[in-house]
Amino acid sequence: MTVGLSYAAVPLYRMFCQAYSYGGTTGVGHDGDKVETMTKVKDRLITIKFNADRGASMQWKFRPQQTEVKVAPGETALAFYTAENPTDNPVTGISTYNVIPFEAGQYFNKIQCFCFEEQLLNPHEQVDMPVFFYIDPEFVEDPKMELVNSIVLSYTFFEAREGLKLPVPSFIRK
Repeated sequence: MTVGLSYAAVPLYRMFCQAYSYGGTTGVGHDGDKVETMTKVKDRLITIKFNADRGASMQWKFRPQQTEVKVAPGETALAFYTAENPTDNPVTGISTYNVIPFEAGQYFNKIQCFCFEEQLLNPHEQVDMPVFFYIDPEFVEDPKMELVNSIVLSYTFFEAREGLKLPVPSFIRK
């Protein structure tokens, strides 16, 4: 039972966080029509900063290719992260993400990303991983976002191994 619960922890965490925009998670998917018809808010630029972390057992090198980009709400943007497996063995990783400030997560929409999907890197392999996103134009109408001029998108990669026990928050444990 514990192994099953541990293996299911990442998908359960993802569903919970995305359903409730908890912990700075972003909007799930996007409305294709909205992306095509949304209006760029030209007088409001937001600085998106990128962060990359690794779990304690993850041996990959992982970093954003850019430290930041400026984007207007209603404008799509593309950023890249690079992962490299410097070991002599294949390593599978899985990432989680969050957005800070947490309240901005509901307006940060990813069209394409690499989160929550297992990524296998062969020995000494390096890959570039895209994140295609936009800030919902409704961001500028939220009074809580009035003073938010910077958002951090942070990814953490963990080594995915069968039987890996991920920490389960105390409010979930019985």
